[in-house]
Amino acid sequence: MATQQSTSANPKVNYKYRRKKAKQEMRQHVTSFALMIFMTLIAFIAVMAGFDKIYVYPILLVLAAMQVVLQLYYFMHMSHKGHGTVALFLYSGVLVAFITVLTFVTIVWW
Repeated sequence: MATQQSTSANPKVNYKYRRKKAKQEMRQHVTSFALMIFMTLIAFIAVMAGFDKIYVYPILLVLAAMQVVLQLYYFMHMSHKGHGTVALFLYSGVLVAFITVLTFVTIVWW
């Protein structure tokens, strides 16, 4: 969500606007934190239930990826304006790491 600036010269309006934005952001933080706790519980239950590894590993990887995305966008404030360059470098690094791992796995297995 992009951060919008109030253009009013009235300090009360700016204060109300900042309070409203802070409340929205706090709600997003709490919601994403609760969602991450829930995903962690799902991961623990999947492991403790004794399911086969072929089912547990993909579930854990998907839940971990979802938590990374939530961490980046809500707790690292990547959803705010002005983080485009940082996001570009971050995603480029992830792409290079993925290609490197895929290359080594391919070389070893085939």
